[in-house]
Amino acid sequence: MNHLFEAIDFVENDLYEQIISDIGKQQFSIIENFFSTEEVNILRQSLLEKYEEDAFKKAAIGNRVNETIVKSIRGDVILWMDERIADASEMLFFNRINDLVEYLNSTCFMGILHKEFHYAIYPQNTYYKRHIDTFQNDDRRKLSFVCYLNEDGWLPENGGELVLYLNENGEEVEKVIYPFPGRVVIFESQIIEHEVKPVNTERLSITGWLKTR
Repeated sequence: MNHLFEAIDFVENDLYEQIISDIGKQQFSIIENFFSTEEVNILRQSLLEKYEEDAFKKAAIGNRVNETIVKSIRGDVILWMDERIADASEMLFFNRINDLVEYLNSTCFMGILHKEFHYAIYPQNTYYKRHIDTFQNDDRRKLSFVCYLNEDGWLPENGGELVLYLNENGEEVEKVIYPFPGRVVIFESQIIEHEVKPVNTERLSITGWLKTR
């Protein structure tokens, strides 16, 4: 029997192991090198090209079964990504995500079967009020994923920071995360409430969820 296990070609991934460790300890992970600088530039260009084609739509609250556009709650515009028709730039993104999902499922038995991602642009003076990423009619979202595609030199005063509301020893603590280019944030969708603070300079990202069932 032992030779069957020896035949499995498993290579430990230090980056993925750090994500697993972080989420296990604190329910979120912040990664600076999930994508290389070159890959971030490619993804940013892909987002901007599609934005110029006027393909983005005003984002809604709720899921696709029950969604409503409420400008007082969120102000971003989005474009859903479809892996079935993805171009080379988007496949760069999906290949990395699929690799992460395979690793999580094989090492942590997370049961991630689906994913959904979209490009997101927050124009100046927009925001997304405090919320959680699951719905009454759909609790399949397991992990939330944000990859920031802003230009180099992004400053804290540009706004648009992500705030995670954490529970530490029975008290609420705010974790402020600035959207520096290339930074990836992964957190538990069903547990962590969060918000996007008002944006002073246009803010770019890819946002999505890894889902069960």
